[in-house]
Amino acid sequence: MNKIRLKYLFVVLVFITFCVYAVREKESEYSSLDTILKHKEITVITLNNAHCYYFYKDQPMGFEYELAKAYAEYLGVKLKVQVVEKPEDLIPALKKNKYAFIAANIKIASKRKKEVAFSDSYMNVRQCIIVRKNNASHIQNKKDLEGQIVHVRKGSTYEDQLKKLKEQGINLKIVSCKNSYDEELIEKVAQKKIKITIAYSNIANLNRRYYPQINIAGAISDYEPLGWAVESNSKSLLLSINNFFKKIKKNGKYDSIRNRYYSGIDSFDNTEIILFYVMMKTRFPAYSQIIKEASTAYGFDWRLITAMAYQESRFDPFAQSYAGAYGFMQITPETAISLGSTNVFDPEQNIYTGLKHLRNLYNYYSVASQLDRLLIALAAYNIGEGHISDAMDLAVKQKLNPNTWASIAKVLPLLSEQRYYSKAKYGYCRGSETVDYINRIMHYYEILKKDSIKHKKKHRTGNIAN
Repeated sequence: MNKIRLKYLFVVLVFITFCVYAVREKESEYSSLDTILKHKEITVITLNNAHCYYFYKDQPMGFEYELAKAYAEYLGVKLKVQVVEKPEDLIPALKKNKYAFIAANIKIASKRKKEVAFSDSYMNVRQCIIVRKNNASHIQNKKDLEGQIVHVRKGSTYEDQLKKLKEQGINLKIVSCKNSYDEELIEKVAQKKIKITIAYSNIANLNRRYYPQINIAGAISDYEPLGWAVESNSKSLLLSINNFFKKIKKNGKYDSIRNRYYSGIDSFDNTEIILFYVMMKTRFPAYSQIIKEASTAYGFDWRLITAMAYQESRFDPFAQSYAGAYGFMQITPETAISLGSTNVFDPEQNIYTGLKHLRNLYNYYSVASQLDRLLIALAAYNIGEGHISDAMDLAVKQKLNPNTWASIAKVLPLLSEQRYYSKAKYGYCRGSETVDYINRIMHYYEILKKDSIKHKKKHRTGNIAN
């Protein structure tokens, strides 16, 4: 009888233990998101680099940061940023804070899935070979790594992939660099300190604008998915993140953020970047003071105006376009007269007139917010307000937000097609040229911003309210 009672008691205890465990697991699934919403704060764990998170003119920036900020807005909470020293610190930091997520260009890898849960992929990248231009002719794909020395960050996915290549019979030497990061190794290639490194395609393209001496050779991997990571049991938080990505990819928010950092960067030829650097050293100094003073007077970053002036005229005060625009900022006679300019070939008059015109356009597109407003104003400067108006109307017809640059950039090229421009008030336009114009200006602008970027390395964490 006692044995039966003991067995019965044992079964009951096992059942109770199972129930308690199941309840705790269920609570764990939902408590993280509930607690985040209750306390109105979420933490993003990230890295300090040009892709993830950095400061420019005391303002936080970075592709991952912009996405994380948009997610915090989606939840209606404040965003706290925790910066870790190196990629290996990301997952340990997450394990100490289940009310956080990792957003740091992290690959969705099988071995990592044992430690964290990954969101759906938001970007696909490949591991690319980085060499100097003078080595580009004989190192074009992974087979050309035979007999070469390749420097990569220790413990990185690049190191894992190179080891696979060795197993496949490609005889190369891997140098594992303990405290070097992607950007630092790319810079060393540019400076001839090392010959070859590996970086994800998005990181490689970002840095190509800063180091025109480098060449992005072939890939050593297939496309690999990037995702955000959360604590393994935070299922409701994970579901929320996936729903967020679905929403911003549908409404154009994702494209808007992505284009801000990556639009057009893979289409630039290195010779164009080198020419820009040359012109900055030779022609720009003669006009730098005027540009800086005029930019301050009209409330623009002088680096943006410098990028714009270079795209307009290559800093040539006597430039003339086929469309009848003249001078440093390519002003039409009609615009010059309306704004009180008497000599379009006078650099100071031309620069001030151009900025006055740009400021008027910026003020006109007041419904658009922040960077979208600036990009739309720049587009109107290039192609005219009429065509921008047509593009906005077309965006509405296609159920797109007419006050975002991502939407305008999508529909402007359509106005060169008869089925669209025949119904537009201002008719035909070469909208794709304007999209390219914006991409180039922002590309040059990013180059000029680099020296002013402040990396927060002493203070590793910070609170940023949305």
